[in-house]
Amino acid sequence: MQGSQDTVPEQPNYECAREQGPPKQHGAGWNPNGLPAEDSKHSILTIDLRSFKKPGEKTYTQRSRLFVGNLPAGVTEQDVEKLFSKYGKPAEIFVNKERGFGFVRLETRILAEIAKAELDDFAFRGRQLRVRFAAHGAALTVKNLPQFISNELLEEAFSAFGQVERAVVVVDDRGRPTGKGVVEFTSKAAARKALERCAEGAFLLTAYPRPVRVEPMDQLDEDEGQPERVISKNQQFHKEREQPPRFAQPGTFEYEYAMRWKALLDMEKQQQEQVDRNIREAREKLESEMVAAQHEHQVMLMRQDLLRRQEELRRMEEQHNLEVQKRKQVEMRQEEERRRRSEEAARRQQEAFAENSEKDMRMHMPGQGMAVSRSYMAGSNLPAGPVNMPDVEKPLMHERFAVEQAVSDAMLGAMPPFPRGLSTPPDFGLNKRRGY
Repeated sequence: MQGSQDTVPEQPNYECAREQGPPKQHGAGWNPNGLPAEDSKHSILTIDLRSFKKPGEKTYTQRSRLFVGNLPAGVTEQDVEKLFSKYGKPAEIFVNKERGFGFVRLETRILAEIAKAELDDFAFRGRQLRVRFAAHGAALTVKNLPQFISNELLEEAFSAFGQVERAVVVVDDRGRPTGKGVVEFTSKAAARKALERCAEGAFLLTAYPRPVRVEPMDQLDEDEGQPERVISKNQQFHKEREQPPRFAQPGTFEYEYAMRWKALLDMEKQQQEQVDRNIREAREKLESEMVAAQHEHQVMLMRQDLLRRQEELRRMEEQHNLEVQKRKQVEMRQEEERRRRSEEAARRQQEAFAENSEKDMRMHMPGQGMAVSRSYMAGSNLPAGPVNMPDVEKPLMHERFAVEQAVSDAMLGAMPPFPRGLSTPPDFGLNKRRGY
């Protein structure tokens, strides 16, 4: 990752960053390129940041946060930003001037790894910098994962507690899941919430009733380890370093206690294997019991569903019967109403027919006509009808000829009859008509 002024590596991820224009005036502490002498070999090259970003990768995460130790006195945040500006735009720069350390966050993990490789043990203002990846305070270890869990599903599940930066299911060298995973949140509050909720309840990720176990992740440095230069050279150090690496000789003091140590380690290994074996057997037993119980549970659910459907069918049938009964009642009421209306219409028709018949009978009765004629012609104030006539003069209905004769007499003004025996009246001639 380093270069010189005369030679520039032919790589697509790097480009020359020499100063353009007239050369600067150089003085003490400056190299011929116009840069600080201690930063010359690290500042001559810049990095094409687009080549170090994976598709869909999140930027400025906790995984790209670096710890910078052994800082000189008087270093400011601007100095740290200038030191790391070659690797992109730094963010969240923090400097503790009293204790001489700081933190800086870069855009991606790859850029942070490059910066760590180049700036670790780098001489900066008379001090050797110590650059390490900062401990991730919001990272959790997830254990007891089911078999069919992916990175995406793990991230989706733990997003319920807060924003997740990264979620990974740990696999072995053959790509088989180990039942463990890592979840990294953006904040410690989200990680603490996930710890508390999963400890209080049973957090299930799939239909398999197997809860996960969440623990804080152990921050281990497996890349750098412990170099010789960082070990404190105290009295205990010199005492242990008196003897070089060797095999203990039988019959010596160190051989006796070395063998006792080996026996203790072997016992620990055997007990750990026995514990693992017991746990494995208990897991298998629990899984078999769970499968049987799950089958019974499914049968019970099917029975409950069948009973529920039968109850629903019975309720629907009762409702249908009620509707049919209501419909029949409505039809009966309608039929009764129609019958009542038809009877009422028939009764009214009979009454009207009887009334019309009575009127017709009254109009065709002779006594009424005679009474009307007499009343009208005599000028009487009494109403017409045979009821106003004297009892002696009331004709009988069967005395037809007598009644007709009386009517004729009334119409003729009660004139005396012609004398019997004469064909015509004496006052009329053969060609004369009678005057009324």
